[in-house]
Amino acid sequence: MIAIVDYGAGNLTSVARALDHIGKNSRITGDPAVLARASHVIFPGVGAAGDAMVNLRARGLDGWIRDWFAAGKPLLGICLGTQVIFDYSEENETACLGLISGRVKRFPADMKSDGRPLKIPHMGWNGVSFTGRHPVFRGIPEEAEFYFVHTYYPAPSEADHVIGRTDYGLTFCSAVAVRNLVAVQFHPEKSGVPGLKILENFCAWGGEHAE
Repeated sequence: MIAIVDYGAGNLTSVARALDHIGKNSRITGDPAVLARASHVIFPGVGAAGDAMVNLRARGLDGWIRDWFAAGKPLLGICLGTQVIFDYSEENETACLGLISGRVKRFPADMKSDGRPLKIPHMGWNGVSFTGRHPVFRGIPEEAEFYFVHTYYPAPSEADHVIGRTDYGLTFCSAVAVRNLVAVQFHPEKSGVPGLKILENFCAWGGEHAE
């Protein structure tokens, strides 16, 4: 069973529908006892970092996610779930889970492309340049695009943790991989065939980093 962590953030049902589409049994739950029975855990979400951390702590899920990661079991972060795995987010000046060293930054308000202002949040389709080989991203075409909706982006302290980059006014980290953890700033569940392939790969992954 694939567990989807319910901590009061949005976008959970769209992840469940995507998993159902690829024939994977999933359950949305915030119950640690149910989460513990999963083979894989997906940590998605949309919203604000401050609210997310308040909800995680109130439900005792902050410690549970840290323990799951420490146990070496497969964990996938999506969007807000990717941002709060870092040490700190500039959004609401929030201390986060600290699974990965680094911080989450806000896009500058004055970004431009070819002299034209860029809209914030970054919303829509964009490419990802995968910089290393990883089982979760196996079989993704170089020209694939993914769906983004975000105002903040992750900035890992360790360059080796970055496995995907995207250009939008600046080049930012859009995918990270550390041991049994993979996390993406985009929404694979809303990204058509390439996104479904990532979810399928994750569900087949045992938690090892290298191919």
